[in-house]
Amino acid sequence: MNRLGSFRHLVALCALLLLAGVGNRAILPAQESAAPVTGASVVKTHTYVSLDPVPRGKDFQIAVVVDINEGYHMNSHKPRDPYLIPTTVTPQLPAGFTLADTVYPNGQLKKFPFSPDKALDVYSSRVTFRLRLAAGATAPIGAAKIPITLRFQACNNSACLPPVKVALSVPLEVAGADAKTRALHPEIFSAARPEPK
Repeated sequence: MNRLGSFRHLVALCALLLLAGVGNRAILPAQESAAPVTGASVVKTHTYVSLDPVPRGKDFQIAVVVDINEGYHMNSHKPRDPYLIPTTVTPQLPAGFTLADTVYPNGQLKKFPFSPDKALDVYSSRVTFRLRLAAGATAPIGAAKIPITLRFQACNNSACLPPVKVALSVPLEVAGADAKTRALHPEIFSAARPEPK
């Protein structure tokens, strides 16, 4: 092969490589845009039960622990202004269970750029809600789930996200009235009233 032929061969090879590169770029998946920020995306929830198993006729507790992303907060259960949306924890109890009380921690008073003259009553960082329940004599023995709805509105220093409802499902085991049980998570359930951190 003469020099001209070699040069043409080299040019053709380079063109093929370039085309292959363009082709590869063409079939790469498009970059996905970042998911929109929602109230549910700025919190992480954890649930705990105070007894295992839960005997019939026995009082027990459920805790809902919410970790709130840095830079965000949610209104307390008793916000200082009526137009603010309170945080609520609402169980949908199956047959055989009763709710005695829902224990909400006190919020923290904080000022924000959008409310420089008035402190707001909010939860931030981590907050624990507790439900005091009882398993009745008719509670079905075996595995059970208690659905809970966490409703709140998350805000940062400049804006509030639309309010959301986060559906939770708390698994537990129900046993006969004379069943042996053990206490779980005393670090959560021993305090008289949970306090935000």
